[in-house]
Amino acid sequence: MASSAPAFDVGDYVVYPKHGVGRVIELQSEEIAGMQLELYVLRFEKERMTLRVPVNKVESIGMRKLSSDKTLKEAMETLKGKPKVKRTMWSRRAQEYEAKINSGDLVSIAEVTRDLFRPEDQPEQSYSERQIFEAASSRLARELAAMEKTDEPTALTKILDVLKEHAPQYYENTEDA
Repeated sequence: MASSAPAFDVGDYVVYPKHGVGRVIELQSEEIAGMQLELYVLRFEKERMTLRVPVNKVESIGMRKLSSDKTLKEAMETLKGKPKVKRTMWSRRAQEYEAKINSGDLVSIAEVTRDLFRPEDQPEQSYSERQIFEAASSRLARELAAMEKTDEPTALTKILDVLKEHAPQYYENTEDA
């Protein structure tokens, strides 16, 4: 059975859309329900979780290698853009934000991070806004950290610095209107 799925090696960092950045710690072969299955064993340190993914399901799940430098650059540019906040109900926006985070697409995650960022001098966020912001920024930071071979807090600081540098210009204009 020929598979067009990307081959991951033990030690590779991969992105699993629903959980973020994990590391392939083992390749296993198991018999399940009478069928021989090849499995990637992924470890997600932050969640202290181990996941077994059948090799033939990798593509349908959307598991991928870390983003390219070009995609990372695009995501960092997205952070510098103007926040886009729709005037729809929060529950609808929250669902859209969650869908973007779970898509595993780095640029979409950067959009959520940018749209929910609040500078210190702005009104406080609701609890659920803060939760979604933290989920998105953490997911973005973990992939950035894996790509730049650093740790998550360092990557998160870099992301927040970009946001703090570019956000004030957008918020100052809203007070004049």
